[in-house]
This record gives sequence, C-alpha cells and structure tokens, in this order.
Amino acid sequence: MESSSSKPKVEEYMTEEVVTVTPDDTVGDVIDLMMQGEGHSGFPVVNEDAVEGNGELRGFVTAKRLLGRDELERIGDVMATNLIVAEPDMRVDDAARVILRSGIQKLPVVDDEGVLVGIISNSDVIRSQIERATPGKVWKLMRTLESIHDTELREERREVPIDELVPTQDKIYADELDGRSYELKRGLAEPIIVVERGNALVLVDGHHRAIAANRLDIEKMDAYVIVVDDDIDELGLEKTAKQSGLSTLEDVDVVDYARHPLIEATRYETEPDSEGI
Repeated sequence: MESSSSKPKVEEYMTEEVVTVTPDDTVGDVIDLMMQGEGHSGFPVVNEDAVEGNGELRGFVTAKRLLGRDELERIGDVMATNLIVAEPDMRVDDAARVILRSGIQKLPVVDDEGVLVGIISNSDVIRSQIERATPGKVWKLMRTLESIHDTELREERREVPIDELVPTQDKIYADELDGRSYELKRGLAEPIIVVERGNALVLVDGHHRAIAANRLDIEKMDAYVIVVDDDIDELGLEKTAKQSGLSTLEDVDVVDYARHPLIEATRYETEPDSEGI
C-alpha cells in the first residue's frame, strides 16, 4: 500500500495567510471584520504581540459566540479555548476525518510551539481528495500481490455490486461511517479497491465507503478492480477474511461506543471549554 510519506500533508493545502484577531479586540471589532464581506464566519485568536497574525494560538471565535454579546466585551472573554487543531505534517486524509467527525469547517494549524502557521478548511480537504492519485495505491497493491502469489494481474475501473463484497476489515467507526455517508450523498467519495478472483470480490480498501453505500441502498459502487486471472486456489486476503469470520459486509462491527482515538490525539486545550469551529 502507499506509504504515509507519499500522502499529501496539511502544509501543502493549508492557507498560510490567515486573518486573526487578538484577545483584546472587542466583539464590535470582530463583527465589523465579519461584515467586510470576505466570507469569514470565525477567526483564530492569537496573542497580542503576534507578527503578521502568526502568533501563539489562544482560541477561536465564531459568529455564534458573538450572538447577544455586548460590543465592548473582550474577545478573550468570549472565545473558545478547547480547540481541535492540525499540525503541518499531518496527513490531509486525517484532517479530513477530523473535520467530518467533528462537524467543523476549519482546523487551525499550529507548530510544536503552539504558534498558528495556517488554517485548513473543508474546501481545502475536498480539493486534496480530487487531486489525490489513487491509482498509485492500486499499482503498489498489484505489485505486492504479484510478488506474493508469483502471478501477473491486471487492473480495471468499473462498478461492482456492493452486496457481493467480501470484507477484510473486522470493524469500522460509526463517526467515520457518518462522514462517508455525507461524502456519498454529495458525490465526493473516491473509488473503493477490490481484488477479483473468479466470482469472489474481496474488498481491500474502502470499508467505510462500502458500508455507507450499502446503508444508503446504493447497489453498485465505482471501484478499482485488481483481476486475478491465474488459477490461484485462495488469496491470503481471503484466508484472513475467513479467519476473522467475514463473508459479507454485515459481518463488520460498527464501533459506536467510542470516538476514533484520532480526535483526542489532535485536541488542543488551553482551558476547559469547547466549541465547534
């Protein structure tokens, strides 16, 4: 599979020139800034002596936070301080998962010192997904399977029936499943990756997408299909599925009793408060 080093990083897609405010700005100041027609619905809050906005991240203020507030109130008294952030070398895929699971629109990007270096939005994430070279992942998987089974494979791009897929992953996360459903409804989902041997369609990549499609009564899904022509009795992928008791998508457990640990790994707290950006 594709190495993490070849995945697009947040620093490649984030906006570096970020409009910021400070804790000493007033509610009225920020409302005026929002009314300037630049499409801003919120701003990172950085320390007062920040240079060109790239200071230490102190919080985030949204339009919702300003409702009903006195225009003379300090932003430092109304801003959210329990934030979810990204780091420059974080994979865009991971940032996308955080955005979808959290229901937020923007992730501030901070360095190891907590200094704001950019911001990545849901539109940036969509742009990265469109530009991603998924065929490279397919090619590397093909080369791996050819080496393991000493055979030659070919790849096709076509739709496959969802109810015939044999999963190879025994659990998925409910919050990510919601995110993939969101993508599918808006036509943003990438193809799944399937290995075909005879009548068997083994799902290799895209379990959340496939199960989301199944729940939305989508019968077929776009896929990269790696075709095994030779008379191979059984793929290692199929053996793994059998050992895990997997034969249909219904056998995959949906973990809904806990959030994905990635959320906690990217949370940035300055004070015990919480706000969706």
